[in-house]
Amino acid sequence: MFTKEEKEAVYKVIHKRRDIRSFLPDPIPESAIQNILLAAHHAPSVGFMQPWNFILITSGDVKKKLAWAADKERRALAIHYEGEKETKFLSLKVEGLKEAPLTICVTCDPTRGGSHVLGRNSIPETDALSTACAIQNMWLAACAEGLGMGWVSFYKKNDVRDILIIPPHIDPIALISIGYTEEYPEKPILETVNWEKRRTLDRLIFQNQWGKK
Repeated sequence: MFTKEEKEAVYKVIHKRRDIRSFLPDPIPESAIQNILLAAHHAPSVGFMQPWNFILITSGDVKKKLAWAADKERRALAIHYEGEKETKFLSLKVEGLKEAPLTICVTCDPTRGGSHVLGRNSIPETDALSTACAIQNMWLAACAEGLGMGWVSFYKKNDVRDILIIPPHIDPIALISIGYTEEYPEKPILETVNWEKRRTLDRLIFQNQWGKK
């Protein structure tokens, strides 16, 4: 059982967590990094396959290459938007990959556990979903440590594989920037710039079948 204060702390970090894009160069305590990685490693995984690996990147040269890969894809994706949306999309920062003292590439190994992994045999993408659970744990742990964390989600995977020398069968799921920040918004950045609004929860809940309230 958890105390009232402990439960409130869990829900506080869930609601406070944000995707951060601006970072300070201040070093991160090694204990905080280990806590974040340990939280990730304690995420649930289908068949207990634990498909994740974490590449810790502190080299400025490597971070610049990753930022180049992300910016190249950001500009390529901009053609899908017009007018105000295009302007807002192009304003999204990827410089956090260079600014943050630590970038982590979170990968997924779909071969881990062999050819028969409980649960994955029916739904193959559960390995990536398991890795996403690890990333969510990282986000909550970073927030609890007073750190900002940003997930860069646009890049060509082969660019990242080439830069980080990742084997062809390993999936680079996420590039994560972590560091202290002066800008920790109360609302998600995309909500603040009116890209999208948080949907009303009760409109997303159905009873017994799709669409039935």
